[in-house]
Amino acid sequence: MGRTKSSSEAKRAAGLGVLFIAGFGPIVKDPPASRRLYVETFGIDFEESNEYLHTDKLEGANAFALWPLSQAAESCFGQDTWPADMPVPQAWLEFDVEDVGRATQALRERGYQLLVANRKEPWGQTVTRLVSPEGLLVGVTQTPWMRKPKKATEP
Repeated sequence: MGRTKSSSEAKRAAGLGVLFIAGFGPIVKDPPASRRLYVETFGIDFEESNEYLHTDKLEGANAFALWPLSQAAESCFGQDTWPADMPVPQAWLEFDVEDVGRATQALRERGYQLLVANRKEPWGQTVTRLVSPEGLLVGVTQTPWMRKPKKATEP
């Protein structure tokens, strides 16, 4: 039997030398619906150029993962299959927020259908999830191990 290559061996073999995620964003079919979610609800401050909304002021990804659909379904619905009557997401995106409960309430008040609300996952993350207008599985989260400790002078 052959030995499986480690991630670092595979990276060297590919020769690409990936350093970080330089950009990510959904491909938008309905700009007003996407603007409502990302600008009006999440409050992300974008620059705009001919309907192309962009920012380099939002801190980058702290994780990149290949999440099996069966595990996403378990996390959202408590079963290992995605419901047939819902579009299957092609990607996931999570925004760590100051207060998941407050963010969850704001999403409800704006009429978003939440798949799971203010749920504590077994790994310690608290999450609310919805499907975005572009079909992404979007979460607002509190992820304790990704947060920088506050300095003594910070409130």
